[in-house]
Formats: sequence, structure tokens, C-alpha cells
Amino acid sequence: MFLQLVANGLVTGSVYAIAAVGVSLVYGILRLVNFAYGDMMAFGALIAYGVDGPLHQSMIVAALAGMAATAALALALDVVLWKPLRARRAGFMSLFLASIGLALVLRQALLLAAGSQPRSYRVNPYRVFVLGSVRLSEQQLIAVAAAAATIVAVGLFLTLTTVGRVLRAMADDRALAAVAGIDVGRATRVAWLISGLLAGLAGVLAALVEYSFDPNFGFQLLLPVFAAVVLGGIGSAYGALAGGLALGVAQEVSTWSGFAGGVNPVYKPVVAFAVLAVALMIRPQGFFGQARVG
Repeated sequence: MFLQLVANGLVTGSVYAIAAVGVSLVYGILRLVNFAYGDMMAFGALIAYGVDGPLHQSMIVAALAGMAATAALALALDVVLWKPLRARRAGFMSLFLASIGLALVLRQALLLAAGSQPRSYRVNPYRVFVLGSVRLSEQQLIAVAAAAATIVAVGLFLTLTTVGRVLRAMADDRALAAVAGIDVGRATRVAWLISGLLAGLAGVLAALVEYSFDPNFGFQLLLPVFAAVVLGGIGSAYGALAGGLALGVAQEVSTWSGFAGGVNPVYKPVVAFAVLAVALMIRPQGFFGQARVG
């Protein structure tokens, strides 16, 4: 039972981790809290559904289409909204309110275009794989495998590639990076592109794991994703990965009967924020964040 909960937690945490990296990349470079990220995830999941369902393409093609469409949306929003606000040197509060407004607009647009009825991908919900004492559905196995590959790819990209090092340099000090000759505009577009790709993938994987989803499901994932970003250290991509996995496992394991009967599954989101609160009291800057001096 315990190992099964850990496995379930890794599935949930994998989705949180992928989404949290996308949020963290944009915040690290632009200091922008993207409240529309959950709705971007829902957008990617809906695009993938359109390719998988009505167009009868494979799940791999559908996922790639969802990722590409979400990346295009992220770049378009940067051109239409975020770049003009940066040009006008909009302050944190202006960006904060614009982000909330964008989230509301996207959510209502998705509901208007797609309707509120639940949807499911063309996967077999009854196909189960047994690994020792752990049972994982086909969707869960796909989510864990895709998330593991993505996490490794993101880590190698940030560590070994020139673009990855540029993004990390901008996250550390945007002004100094610009003085050093880094093309800030190009790096910003790359950050939005990667963030959009990760949002699309996280949305598809979350929809797969939940099996049935609607355009509102991205908003429900937004707060745990933000909690993962804060737990890992705001602006740290590696921290976001660790924070997402930790929160996912904590949520599921908290329901184990061995813990004084376990927590009612309804309160799993509360557990996530309880873990966040305790962790921040011990290490206020998060797992990988940098402590402020003075």
C-alpha cells in the first residue's frame, strides 16, 4: 500500500515538476508570476484532444501538437502583451494584474470555444501494469516515463548547452547578462518557447492521469504548481523539479493509513501547503533558492 502511494505520488509530482519548471524559467528571467500558466496547460491538453480524438492521430502526435500549439501561444502572448508592458517598464503590480486578467480571459475563451463537457483521450483506462507490489495504469506509466525523460532533458539542456547557460545567467542577474553582451530579447523568446512546450506537455500528462478533464482543470493545478516553485526556490529550475516531486509524493503518502489513519484524500491540497509552510520555516529561500543578505 505504501509503495503504491509513493508511485502515485511520483506520477502526480512529475506533472507538478514539469509545469513548475516552466513557471520558474519565466519568473527567473522576467520576474513575472504567470497566473495564466494553468490555462495554458488546459489549452495544450485540448489541442492534443482534438488531434487524438476527432483527427484520430496517435497519442504521441497529439502530445507534440499540444506542445507546439502551446509554445506558439506563449510566444504570441509575449509579443501582444508582455513585450509592450516591458517596453513601458511596467512594475510588478501591473504585471501581476495583467497576468490574472490574462488567466481569466484564456479560461473563458477555452470554455466558449470548447464547452464545459468532460473529455478523454483514446487510451484504455483498464490496462494495468504490475511492477512488484505496485500497479500503474497505462496513463500513469506514460506520464512517469515522459516526465522522467523531460526532466533529464531539461537538466542536460540547462547544464550543457550555451542557451541553457544563458538562461541561467539571466535568471541570476538580467542586467549583468545584458552588459555582458547577451541578447536579452532572444533569450526571453527562448524562455517563453520552453515554458510553452513544458506547459503543453504538463497539460497533456495531467489530462492523461486524470483520464477525464475539462477546460477548468488547469486552474485546479495552478496552486500546487506554484507551491512547488516556492518550495524549490523561486526562479530555480532545478528547485522546481525537486519541489514538484516532493509535493506530489507528500500529497499521496499523507493518505497512508499508517499515519494515524491517514488524511482524507479531499484534503491532499491542504497537505501540500502544510509541507510548504513547514519547509519554508526551516529554509525560507526554498530547496535551491539563495538566501538574502541584509
